[in-house]
Amino acid sequence: MGNISGQTPEKILIVGGGYAGFYTAWGLEKKLRRGEAEVTLVDPHGYMTYQPFLPEVTAGSIEARHVMVSLRRHLRRTTIIAGHTTSIDHAHRTATVRTNDGALREIGYDTIVVTAGAVTRTFPVPGVADEAIGLKHVEEAVAIRDQLLTAFDRAALLPPGNERRRLLTVTVVGGGFTGVEVFGELLSLATGLLRSYPELGRDDLAFHLVDANKRILPEVTDEPGRWVVEHLKRRGARIHLGTQVVSAADGRILLSTGESYGNGLLIWAAGNGSNPVVARNTDLPVDERGLVRVRADLRVGTDEAQVPHAWAAGDNAAVPDLASPVPGARTVPNAQHAVRQGKLLAANLVADLRGKQPRQYLHHSLGVVATLGIGQGIFQYRRLVIKGFLAWLMHRGYHVLAVPTWERKVRVLLVWVSAVFFGRDIIPLATVQRPRAAFLAGGDPFAGIDGARADLARVADAQATDDRPELSVVRDAG
Repeated sequence: MGNISGQTPEKILIVGGGYAGFYTAWGLEKKLRRGEAEVTLVDPHGYMTYQPFLPEVTAGSIEARHVMVSLRRHLRRTTIIAGHTTSIDHAHRTATVRTNDGALREIGYDTIVVTAGAVTRTFPVPGVADEAIGLKHVEEAVAIRDQLLTAFDRAALLPPGNERRRLLTVTVVGGGFTGVEVFGELLSLATGLLRSYPELGRDDLAFHLVDANKRILPEVTDEPGRWVVEHLKRRGARIHLGTQVVSAADGRILLSTGESYGNGLLIWAAGNGSNPVVARNTDLPVDERGLVRVRADLRVGTDEAQVPHAWAAGDNAAVPDLASPVPGARTVPNAQHAVRQGKLLAANLVADLRGKQPRQYLHHSLGVVATLGIGQGIFQYRRLVIKGFLAWLMHRGYHVLAVPTWERKVRVLLVWVSAVFFGRDIIPLATVQRPRAAFLAGGDPFAGIDGARADLARVADAQATDDRPELSVVRDAG
């Protein structure tokens, strides 16, 4: 690349502000000399989400804002553009961005860094688009938490029966780390909530974990994976392995085994899908999975054919895993790799800018660790396996060290410490999604109650006929 003092600064465009993008920009700000380059980052959110904490956000163990790192607060020398990158034309060094106000904007650059991340992988299953919630963004984690807490409030008004049980039925699709962690955390939250709801009992809860594979947690070996399954079953979970969701329409789950049941909350955590801008809207080389082809030094291309002035890292890049004994292996899409790739990418960009040789990415795994709810976890490093409370402490210790900035570390720690004395906060905030409801009600405490009474009447009729009502209970109350 090269940049001689006195010339126009290099224009570096970073697509995406997740782990890899944030750490790349953060590293560039620390390493670049003044006037050496101009860095622009495009991201629709304006913050980086520390995704390993999202399962704990769903359970109320961490406050939602504490898992987000403001881009503008920590990237003071980077131009932040709030919007989605819709296409990349590297041949002409331009990217098209749809800003959050809906306008299309074309941005020119000298060097591009593609760190757009991945999206939740979905399948054309009836009802999923209408019923399911993903778990890649903090807004999704908050919605999951609020929906479960609201379901408890509604169920407590009902007599024992199908509708009460449906409201308190949770299905998680996906047996990877995200799916297992959110399943364990929500199961822990729900069983703990029973102490505050004397009207409800353990038999009213139904938690289903569904995965198309024959085992869960593919990052751990067979024995720890079996232990997690048995541990969750002892806590009342129903694990469906080698099973697919055939339909989720009309509040009912139909499995490929033929089993069918009413469902209140559906969480879709069935892995990653390729980012559309990378897979379909760029002239950069991509592999059969829709990931950018990169070399071990994170430059786009192959060892035989490098693409000039283009770099990529994180979940949208097929990064060679030099630490693996398997030829052609790629690094797995997780936070551990994305953070370290972002740091190396910043160093390599600066080295290339100054005419030096970039370094290759080589990282040996530190092990894998997962939370299964308050006081329960699993950790594995090679043959070393730790289960239960110690693994849970290791999970919290590792991630509080890994979350960026001391400000966020302290905030998370303070919430954890307060929970030791006062427990988790169990107040739902579902009404924030309808902020004008109270204003429009004009202080009338009975606004919407007629609809609620009608719902309750239909529930009573349904209980008598063993049918599920079409409407959810107390949908509009309050």
